[in-house]
Amino acid sequence: MSLTAPYSLSPLLTSPTPIWRSKLIVAALALAFTALGARAAWVQVFGNDFFQRKGEVRFGHTQELPASRGRILDRQGAALASSVPVQSIWALPEDMERDPAKLERLAQLLGMSMVELEEKIGGDESSAVRIKRHVEAPVALQIAALRIKGVSQRPAYVRKYPEGEAVAHLVGVTQLDEVGQEGLELTFNNELSGRSGKRRVIRDRLGRVVEDVGEQIAPVPGRDITLSIDSRVQFFAYQKLRDAVLEHKAQAGSVVVLDVQTGEVLAMANYPSFEPSTRPARIAPEDRHKAAPERRNRALTDSFEPGSTMKPLVIARALERGLIQPETLIDTAPGRMSLGGTTITDAHPLGTLSVNQVIQKSSNVGTVKIAMQLSPKELWELYSQLGFGQKPQVPFPGTVTGRLRSPKKNWGQVDHSRMSFGYGLSVSLFQLAQAYSVIARDGEMVAPTLLHSPDVVRGAPVINAESAKQVRRMLHMAAGPGGTAPLAQTEGYSVGGKTGTVHKVE
Repeated sequence: MSLTAPYSLSPLLTSPTPIWRSKLIVAALALAFTALGARAAWVQVFGNDFFQRKGEVRFGHTQELPASRGRILDRQGAALASSVPVQSIWALPEDMERDPAKLERLAQLLGMSMVELEEKIGGDESSAVRIKRHVEAPVALQIAALRIKGVSQRPAYVRKYPEGEAVAHLVGVTQLDEVGQEGLELTFNNELSGRSGKRRVIRDRLGRVVEDVGEQIAPVPGRDITLSIDSRVQFFAYQKLRDAVLEHKAQAGSVVVLDVQTGEVLAMANYPSFEPSTRPARIAPEDRHKAAPERRNRALTDSFEPGSTMKPLVIARALERGLIQPETLIDTAPGRMSLGGTTITDAHPLGTLSVNQVIQKSSNVGTVKIAMQLSPKELWELYSQLGFGQKPQVPFPGTVTGRLRSPKKNWGQVDHSRMSFGYGLSVSLFQLAQAYSVIARDGEMVAPTLLHSPDVVRGAPVINAESAKQVRRMLHMAAGPGGTAPLAQTEGYSVGGKTGTVHKVE
């Protein structure tokens, strides 16, 4: 039995509806649609600029387009430092997908533990956080294939040093953000850096770029710098230096190779060295002198007493003045002499020596007797003309000046004599190489350079050509049989050189 009244018998449904109620409902609906239409017109047409600005503030971002840092090249165009495109991995913790399997795979690809990854993305921040920077392209592609919501990638560059330890001290390093920190990377930072570009983008709530807005400013790559260095010479210089330091159990060693015709530095190596791709923490400019010993370019930043390496230079000036000739005899017996209360000695009593033999045997007594014929002013002017006591004009941070006292500060006989065989002044290895290039270049001084230049270089005369040639023959004797460095001879080459012994403060 049904208790529901038929439709035709329901008093509620059969009673007539007042006409005003129907009109009210229709009017209300029409008003609502009119309001919606007006609002839509306001948002889309009349007030569009306001809402566009609000939207851009909330979802618009200015994305930096990194510029590729310029390369550092050797004289043949081989790269000593270059920038390689990589990706930085970012995440939006608030909206990030938390699939355990995907996160574990992400951690593996990034070389992180799950604990480290959770520390990075564990919060609920609404702003993006960087998980890892400088991810190589193959790994970045695998991460993109995971399609983890809330994880994005941004382009970047990482600095690479193909020659590694062999050029580390010279080329230097950059910070992780590719700002020069040491060496030539620091010196030429402005030229190498280039200028970053910009683009305005709209991102969705997961950090993905939806569209570009506005005009894009393209990045300007940095300028390449071509050095005078020959990477092949540099490699062999470093290799032989490393072997010699290890063989003789020395603390450190340095090599400078100059092309005396052009003044170009073909190689500058130091050992111990470091791997430049392993970047240090940021070092403040005022703390760079505290750098670890293996990071110093000792050839330019360290000074020492040059010892007997100064003797050929003194002899060259005396030859030029006509005070001696290569065969002039000097009495060095009995192997010592007193001067101003100080005794000057030779390692072994040598008797009467020619000037040639004074260099060949490295006689202190013979050198002092020759040097005392020069005035203190003449000796000081010679050393100054050779570049001692002056900062080398090469673009390298931390280059030392060395020490050369003026003769106005009361040089006594002892000071004068000691200066002639390399005591009482200090020089860098680079300054010493520059001075010896004068002998190799027939008496002309050419300012050394670290930058490759095909231009013909004219030198400034320091000593006459004949005196330079005579000293070259003496240096050949010193590096030959009967000299102090016979092992320096090399098959197929004519070798000249001079040993130097100094007392080091430890």
